[in-house]
Formats: sequence, structure tokens, C-alpha cells
Amino acid sequence: MNDDSQILIARLLTHQTLRRDDKLVKRVLSDELFRAEVDARLLATGLKLLDNVYADHVTIALHRAIEPKIFGARDVWQNNNFGLSRDGVALLVVLWAQIILPKRERQETHQHADDDQNDMFGVEKPLPRAEDTSIGIAYKALLADFGDKLGKKTRLDMNLGILAKLGFIERRGDIIVEGPLLDLMMDTDQLKERIINGALADVFKRSPAQIIPVPRSAPPIAANDDEVADDAAPDSELPAED
Repeated sequence: MNDDSQILIARLLTHQTLRRDDKLVKRVLSDELFRAEVDARLLATGLKLLDNVYADHVTIALHRAIEPKIFGARDVWQNNNFGLSRDGVALLVVLWAQIILPKRERQETHQHADDDQNDMFGVEKPLPRAEDTSIGIAYKALLADFGDKLGKKTRLDMNLGILAKLGFIERRGDIIVEGPLLDLMMDTDQLKERIINGALADVFKRSPAQIIPVPRSAPPIAANDDEVADDAAPDSELPAED
């Protein structure tokens, strides 16, 4: 038994997310034998490690093979285990589309949020971290664009509070920014084309919104129709204990 794998899994269960620059996280992402041991121990309990190169954190979630036994236990398929309502899931997808998709584009072109858009040498830079490329979304703009479709101000505020508590977003005054889970719990490959060309096509056809860079000196502690709200539910994640 490897004590490091036990410690890493216990910390993930306790803290929900860990940063990629954490010593054990860096090891599990670079050491194939250590990763295999961690994956095997997680799989034995129906869990998996979630990470991607575009996110600054890692987390754990239910393994796909176990989901039917969890979400289908009551004869009605649950769309998540976060307690999110349909309008909460829809708001999550909207925020993901407006924060994560532009961030991914900047990361792929090696641009920071405040870089000159005409920097021809940007692609030679290292892949920027999420915190250096993520942008903020103004609350007033979100309310104006989606308030009527997402339950108006009262429901919007309530769902934003839930998403902040779960770690999907952070509120910084009037600005909504990416939380540790926003780029981990959504399947970009599955959702990107449908979001851009489907339910939120009208949003992406507009002139680009004003970019609000959100520099971070320290680490942080979608859809407007029913069909996409159901299909775009986040990967199931095991909540940390309080």
C-alpha cells in the first residue's frame, strides 16, 4: 500500500479540489505508476480522478460505469447530485459557455487575459494557467441577458449562491469569475459545438463582450432551453464533508 496515494485520495475527499501545483497532484499527473495506483484505488470505490490541462485544479467524480446505479436508483434519472434545479443547471451552462470557452481559446493561442490580441509571438509562450487567462462576467450583464429566462433576479441570485457554494464560481463584487470546478465538471468535447451552434448561438453571434481580466494573487479557497439543461448536467462529483 502506497501511503502517498492514500493521502492524496483522502485530501481530495476532504478538500474537494487540489491545485495542479500541489506536490502530490504534480506527481499523480506525471508518474504513470503512481497514477495507476491512484486510479485503481478510486475505481474500487466507483470514483475517478478528473483533470485537464486547461484547469488549475483536480477533483474526483463518480465513474461513468457506476452512474446508472446511483442516478437511476429511484426509477427517474437524476441529472446531478449537487441539488441543482433545471434553471440552476441552465445557469451553470451559460456561465461555463461565457467564461470557459473564451478562456480555452486564449489558452490554445497562448494569450493572457490582458495580452495584446495582435501578439504574433504568443503561440511560442508556455500554455498559460487558467488564473492568467480567465475573465470575469458582469452580474448586471448576466441579469440583463438571461434574467427573464432563468427565473428573474430572485432565482438567479439564489442559483448563483448555490454555484458559488459548490465551487463552480466565485463572486467578486459585481463580477462573477471561474471557480475550481467550472472547467473540470463539464464535458467540453461533448458540449462545445452544441452550445455555440445550438442553444446559445444567438449569444455567440453578438459582438464580443468587454473582457474583464481578473488577476489572482492567491488561489481561490449555458443553456436557455430545457433540453440542453438536461443534457449538459455536470459530471457527478462526490461532495466534500463539511
